[in-house]
Order: sequence, then C-alpha cells, then structure tokens
Amino acid sequence: MKFNYLLGAAALSFGALVSGAAFAADINGAGASFPAPVYQAWAAAYKEKTGTGLNYQSIGSGGGQNQIVNRTVDFGASDAPMKDDKLESASLLQFPTVIGSVVAIVNLGEDHALTLNGDLIAQIYQGKITKWNDPKIVALNKDAKLPDIAIVPVYRSDSSGTSFVFTSYLTSASADWKSNVGAATSVQWPAGAGAKGNEGVAGTVKNTRGAIGYVEFIYAAANKLATTDLVNKAGKVVKPETKTFMEAAAAADWKGAKNFAASMVDTAGEGAWPITSATYILLPKNPANATQSAEAIKFFDWAYGAEGDAIAEKLHYIPLPDSVADEVRKAWSAEVKADGKAVWTN
Repeated sequence: MKFNYLLGAAALSFGALVSGAAFAADINGAGASFPAPVYQAWAAAYKEKTGTGLNYQSIGSGGGQNQIVNRTVDFGASDAPMKDDKLESASLLQFPTVIGSVVAIVNLGEDHALTLNGDLIAQIYQGKITKWNDPKIVALNKDAKLPDIAIVPVYRSDSSGTSFVFTSYLTSASADWKSNVGAATSVQWPAGAGAKGNEGVAGTVKNTRGAIGYVEFIYAAANKLATTDLVNKAGKVVKPETKTFMEAAAAADWKGAKNFAASMVDTAGEGAWPITSATYILLPKNPANATQSAEAIKFFDWAYGAEGDAIAEKLHYIPLPDSVADEVRKAWSAEVKADGKAVWTN
C-alpha cells in the first residue's frame, strides 16, 4: 500500500494552523531493548518524513508483553515469541520486524582474541567455571595469555527476550543447562549479578574487570566492548559479524512457523552465528483506537521498505526477506479489525 506522505504532511500542517495542534497523535510502543536502537532510528527518520512520531519505551520483552495485554500502548515488542494460547486469549497479532544477534561480551582488562562455546558459557553461568584461566577455557584458546582473575557473569535482571534467546542457545548447547535451568525470559540464574536491559548489561560489563555478559550486537559495537568468537553447531569457530548473522537468518523456516515464530538459534550452517533471532511486534487484532492502530501499521510498513532496511543494516540488523514482509502485510489486512472493518488494506 502506498501513502502520499507529502500530501499527508501538508494536511497535518494545515490542521495545525487551524486548531493549534501539532501533528497526528504519536504512536506509543514498549518492550524489548534488543531492537530499541533500530526502532529509535526508524522513529527519527519517519517523523522527519511524515510528522508522526514514535514514543518507544525500552523496558524489556516481559514489560512489553504486559503493557500490550493491558492495552496501555499501541503495540508491544518482544524478542521472545508469545505463546499461541496467550496470543489468542489477548487477541494479538504477532509479527517480526528485523533479525538481530546476541553476542557474548567480556572485560579482561585488555584485548584478547577469545573463543568460547555454548557448553563453556553454560558452565560459567552455572558457577562451575570461575576463573578465566580455567583449563577448559585455555584448551580452546591455546595462544591466548588468559588472566588469573575471577569470572563475573552478568545477566538480565528484568524479564527479557534477549535472555530468552541466550538461554535458548545454552539449552541447545548444554544438556545440563537444559535439565537444570532451561530457556525463558526470566530464569533462576545459578551464578552472577543482574543488570536491567541490554544497556545495563553492557554498562556493567564495561565497568567490571573479569565480567562476561550477553547483549544484542549493536550494544557491543556502540560501547566498544570486546566480543568472543563462538564454536557453532557445525563445530566451526565463527565471528560475530554480518555474514555469520545472515547465514543464520537464511536458515529460518518461515513457511513452517506458526505466528511467524521462526527459530534461528543454533542452526546447522557452517558459517552461522549460533545466537540469532527475529524480534517481534504484538498488535491488537481488535484495537480500541482504529486510527492509532492504522498509524502503527503504516510505520512498520514504511520500516519494511528500502529506507527502513538501510537504517537496519547500518545498525547491524538483518532486514526481513521481502516474502516474509509481504505475508505480514496480508496478516495486517486480514486480522486487524475495528467494528468488523480492516484498519489497513494491503
């Protein structure tokens, strides 16, 4: 669906002259910190183009799910797909926006080319490996002079989709983690210290020698934090970079995914980054305010276009395949209705 943004902006400006109002009501969303940088960048570009703003609260996936269930925002955002029965009971449409990757960040006081695997990370977060020069870590890093200092695991203290993706990876890589901790937006962490949001984990690791944490890649890049390489499911050492993220994204089974919840964690591709995931929007199928719902859809429709894709790629996110974006547009038209009428037509 095409929108005449110039005419829209002119009409809104005329309205401002007549009534003293500014532009149309801004869109309100809340949830995952994983995609917050791209949502904020999209918001700035979209406001400049259309005059409509986006107020996005980076409060964690659990908070985003709760706020949209309670209808206190126009949309919720979550990295962890909402369960099918909860989507149905809350009358929500779930759809992906971009694909991102979680990385392990470390602070060893100086640069080290460090490689880890899922089982070692699981043992670190279980308190079973407590020193950076532990023989198990040394065995994977024979050329590195690892310091004899304590490991300080840092995890998300809030209900977090990033934690869901990270613990899903540990569950896939470690049978012990799977049976004793598991995967969820909040788990009982056996060891370590909590911090709120991707921002909090990045800040704590940056300021704590010996720390290890997990964040969406853009937070590591923005804070100039050291990241580790990982041994993936194929047994290959891979670096956290666009090409490894893209290989993991290419393995997603979108056609077989219910409610667009396609898994990309620990895929089998030789060059695939093992902690990769889509991030999701939760939108009411029965919006109380059809106008606001339509504005939110227009925003994401624009984000799926060339300008939105370019912004996402600059921030190291992977845009959705066009075929997936087209299926999402069909779902908007078919499922989001007010008084029995579609709020947006494809």
